[in-house]
Amino acid sequence: MTLAGKRVLITGGGTGTGADLARGFHAAGAVVVITGRRAEPLQAVAAALPGVQPIAADVTDEASVSAMFATAGPCDIVIANAGAADSGPLMKTSLDQWNAMVAVNLTGVFLTLRDGLRQMPGWGRLISIASTAGLKGYAYAAPYAAAKHGVVGLTRSLALEVARKPVTVNALCPGFLDTEMTERSIANIIAKTGKSPAEALAALTAPNPQNRLIRPAEVTAAALWLCGPGSEGINGQTIAIAGGEV
Repeated sequence: MTLAGKRVLITGGGTGTGADLARGFHAAGAVVVITGRRAEPLQAVAAALPGVQPIAADVTDEASVSAMFATAGPCDIVIANAGAADSGPLMKTSLDQWNAMVAVNLTGVFLTLRDGLRQMPGWGRLISIASTAGLKGYAYAAPYAAAKHGVVGLTRSLALEVARKPVTVNALCPGFLDTEMTERSIANIIAKTGKSPAEALAALTAPNPQNRLIRPAEVTAAALWLCGPGSEGINGQTIAIAGGEV
C-alpha cells in the first residue's frame, strides 16, 4: 500500500504509539507531520525520518491547535493520538486531576478532529486513538475511562455527520500498550501497592486473554488499513486491539 501524496498529522508523535505511527506512515510514503508539547522528542523522531515535520503544540489549547494546522498545511489524514493516564480511587481524585484527564484525552481529541475536518481538502481520514477504557470500565481509572468513553461517543457522532462525504471517522481502542505510558503505570502500581515489577506487569496484562501488552505496531497497522483502499465502508467504528478482551 502507498500513501504517496497524502499528508498525515499525528498528535503526540514524539513517543510511544505516536512515534510508531510516524514511522509506519512515513514508510508508506505519506508526508508526515508530528506534533506534541515537547520539542526534543519530536525532533528526535524527525531526525530519523527524512522529511517529517515536527510542530510543538498543545492539543488542550484551542489557539495552539489552530496554529498547528495552519503551520502543517492541508492534511488528508488526522490522527488524534495525544493522551495521558492517571490512576487512583475516585474518592481521592481531585477536580484538577479530573480536569487534566478530560482536557488531554477528550477535549484535545475534539479540538484536533474539529480543526482537522475544517481544513480537510476532500478525501480524508480522521482517527482517534482511544482505549479499551473507552469500551469498558477499569477500577482506579474512572476519569481516564470517562474521557475515553467520550472519545468513542464523539467518534460515532462525527462519523454520522460526514457519512455522505469521502471522509471516515473511526477510533482504535488498544489495551495496555508496550510504551512509556505503561512503564509509568507499572511504576505507579509498584509505588502505591508494593508489588514487584513482574507482579505489576501481570496486573496489566491479565485482562488481555493473550496475556500480553499490545505492540504499538499493531495500532499502526490498523491505522494504515483504515487509510487504504477497501476501507471506505469502515466509519464510526471502535476497533478493539486487545487480544479479545472486549
